[in-house]
Amino acid sequence: MRTLMTVAAAALCAASAPAAPAAPAAGNRAAAVFAGGCFWCTESDFDKMPGVLSTTSGYIGGKSVNPTYEQVSGGGTGHIEAVRVVYDPAKVSYASLAARFIRTVDPLDGGGQFCDRGYQYKSAFFVANPAERRVAEAVKARTIAALKKPFATLILPAARFYPAEGYHQDYYKKNAIKYRFYRFNCGRDARLKQVWGGKG
Repeated sequence: MRTLMTVAAAALCAASAPAAPAAPAAGNRAAAVFAGGCFWCTESDFDKMPGVLSTTSGYIGGKSVNPTYEQVSGGGTGHIEAVRVVYDPAKVSYASLAARFIRTVDPLDGGGQFCDRGYQYKSAFFVANPAERRVAEAVKARTIAALKKPFATLILPAARFYPAEGYHQDYYKKNAIKYRFYRFNCGRDARLKQVWGGKG
């Protein structure tokens, strides 16, 4: 459904943005990369967090250079849709971001996320260092204890992050009605309530 909704915009924005490191950090800024299925939704979820400075939708994990949305969504590139979150470590920790992230995905789904299917829509932590990996593993352990089911969200090493085409950035703001229609019809929030309920 999402491909149909963006085909017109894709025709106008064929060129992808230049690549960028997965986790740059400078001064009071740090960055982390999370994949939660549809990157429009993941952007929206993280932008609500105090301490988050910016979010960028993009692609990560594959071997294709400067991949396009059509290539990634079609499968076969090895890339996953993801979001780079730039944040102020003095106001929010990586652990807090990771804890927030896992509650915005279905960690039991190994085939994609919600209505978006395929490896390119799998949920994942892209960890840049041993500290981030320890946090991700701790989140995994807590989630397994809470849900008592196998954990399908991947924990992968950070890789080259390619920002997505401009029309994908802040899509939930620029196309609010279409975004809400997509999110509702994809069943994202209904499934999150089903999975998590009141579980901690």
